[in-house]
Amino acid sequence: MINLYFRKLTNILLCICLCFFMLLLTGCWDRTEINDLALVLGTGIDKTDDNKIQLSVQLSIPKAMGGTQQGTGGGGSGKPTIVKKATGSTIYDAMSRLQEKVSRKIFWGHNRVVIFGEALAKDGIRKDIDFFARHPEPRLRAYTFVSTGKAIDILEVIPELERSSAEIARELANFKIGMSVTVKDLLQMLNSGADSAALPWLEINPTEGLRVNGTAVFKKDKMKGSINDKLTRGLLWLRDDVHLATVTIEPKNTKGSISFNLLRSKTKLVPKIVDGKWQMIAKITTEDDAVENDTALNLMDPKIVKDLEKQLAQRINQRIRMTLNLVQKDMRIDVFGFGEAFHRKYPNEWEKVKGHWSEKFPEIEVKIDSKAHIRRPGMSTEPQGIPKNEVKK
Repeated sequence: MINLYFRKLTNILLCICLCFFMLLLTGCWDRTEINDLALVLGTGIDKTDDNKIQLSVQLSIPKAMGGTQQGTGGGGSGKPTIVKKATGSTIYDAMSRLQEKVSRKIFWGHNRVVIFGEALAKDGIRKDIDFFARHPEPRLRAYTFVSTGKAIDILEVIPELERSSAEIARELANFKIGMSVTVKDLLQMLNSGADSAALPWLEINPTEGLRVNGTAVFKKDKMKGSINDKLTRGLLWLRDDVHLATVTIEPKNTKGSISFNLLRSKTKLVPKIVDGKWQMIAKITTEDDAVENDTALNLMDPKIVKDLEKQLAQRINQRIRMTLNLVQKDMRIDVFGFGEAFHRKYPNEWEKVKGHWSEKFPEIEVKIDSKAHIRRPGMSTEPQGIPKNEVKK
């Protein structure tokens, strides 16, 4: 009986203790109200003339973001965002100085984009990206860019369709028209054996506003050059990262052109070392729809379709080869992932060359094996505006 009594008493005391600790856990002593936060939507990092960091942040104005967008074309009170800047020896030093200018606590949890200015990108970004990897608030899934000129100029753009320029940059990355690189992706690139990276090139067009126009290419953490939008397509094909693409060809033995819209694409890199010779075979398979045809070709004819598939594959090969000629032969920078592919398949051989990969990389023979499959000719099977007797079958 006594043991039973003590057992019940022990259970009661445990329940009381648990209830007491639960009350402590549900307290709000360390709460932070949303009204006390300055939400960062976009970040710009530039280099000053005296080699310091200029940190620019695009902050949300809750009153304007919650209501209608009035006065966004000027300096009225309806602006949904405001840009603040400060200078320091490091990003956190600049942020501390920036906090002195803002009445609310700066909060990085909603940061959508990180933009590096061109001058800073050429000087090196490794020490600056460390803040976004180490601090607990910034998102690792925020998108990264390199801007033409200064990053703060991008943040100060007043958009027409979106509420902020940071939102435009994020949507451009989501569309995957060009490179789409998050903070996490960038960190993985910089820590890879190839020790290189590639970021989308963001610029301000006087008539079109913000747009992604090419790719910035990095050796280690320093930008060494850029490639245009056309060559970026070849880069995306090799990285198996092409999601939205249109390829236009001019078929042989006829006038006009046909445009194809990419449905699906798969790229497989197959590294080989034969008798000491390093090779990379890029096997690319695509599925495409015909979206425009101003030729006299009937896309329902199997023979014509088969011939067009060969020409479409050749066109893809040409784009990739143009990119390789510049990036592999001239820049000598591996942004394609070749080093990682060799590392996985030939770890012992990789250990021997990783210290001088920039010298070995241009020597690799690259073979491109593209296969295109035209799935649908479109809603209209025959060319429009051409007499039936002139349609080639």
